[in-house]
Amino acid sequence: MLRYTLKRLMYGLLVLLGVVTLVFFLFNILPGDPARMMLGQRADAESIEIINRDLGRDKPIALQYVNYLNDLLPVSLHNNSDPQHYFYLSPDKYAPYTQLIKLGHTSVVLKAPYLRRSYQSQRKVSQIIASAFPQTALLAVVSLTFALIVGILLGVLSALYKDSWVDRVTLVVSTLGMSLPSFFAAILIAWFFAYVLADVTHLNMFGNLYTVDDYGTGEYLDIKNLILPALTLGIRPLATLTQLTRNSMLEALSQDYVRTAKAKGLPFRRVVFHHALRNAMNPVVTSASGWLAGLLAGAVFVEYVFDWKGMGIVIVDGLDKYDFPVVMGSILFICVLLIVINIITDILYGLLDPRVRFEK
Repeated sequence: MLRYTLKRLMYGLLVLLGVVTLVFFLFNILPGDPARMMLGQRADAESIEIINRDLGRDKPIALQYVNYLNDLLPVSLHNNSDPQHYFYLSPDKYAPYTQLIKLGHTSVVLKAPYLRRSYQSQRKVSQIIASAFPQTALLAVVSLTFALIVGILLGVLSALYKDSWVDRVTLVVSTLGMSLPSFFAAILIAWFFAYVLADVTHLNMFGNLYTVDDYGTGEYLDIKNLILPALTLGIRPLATLTQLTRNSMLEALSQDYVRTAKAKGLPFRRVVFHHALRNAMNPVVTSASGWLAGLLAGAVFVEYVFDWKGMGIVIVDGLDKYDFPVVMGSILFICVLLIVINIITDILYGLLDPRVRFEK
């Protein structure tokens, strides 16, 4: 099991290295000069040179890549003779680190991964992500919970009434849900529920979890703004989980233990929910764990349409303003999250089914 776990971790690290390399070179060959964007109309050759030196963009691209990896690694090198070497946060504060080994002008230090700072706000990228990610996580969890509850219910009904009009309608709706693009679904749902039916639903087309009151004296929790984004984001996993539950239930209902339970005279509800559904949930739970990772990464367009202040708004705003450190840091954070979830899932597979450890 230890060898299997180490192999999964090694694969995850290789994938992460590939993502870091791709993201770095992609955003460093894009047009746009951060120094000019930061200076605006005050831009002159001397000021641009100073800012590029401060950002490390005056060095060759290969050295910039090495420095970027050095920033991300928890154990890295620190130039003692240059106090601003990529640990710079503000004119009077430096990133905290613990010196492990001092080698002349260079030290091996232990630190948190440094994602650098925003070109526009000068805030640490990690602070921006920390303020936005809880909103995305809440939206993803609520969306998946909605998809699980409704999807399992529809899947069970579809299996119990196989080939009936309930089954056919469920199949059509599930197929439509899986094929509907999230961006289009978000616009359609916002228009229908928050504009056409606004007098009935009293929902807003745009809004965040916290809303400033009418007098501008503070914020209050406005939970209704979560309904439409969660509904939109939950459509695709709902469609998938419905079909998966239906197929698993049909297979479970045909097993000998279900027929035995029926022959013993057990109540129909107990046979369905205690015997059949309980054994049909394994693939559903597995799919749900994968969908959680997908929802955390795929909420960008939905958040943008509903103006939900999560990672989606951060990424879109960063792209719009050419704030590359914010976009790069956000992408890397999401990739790390996906890799960690996949590694945990693989390890759990190995614990539950020893055959997986030998196959991989």
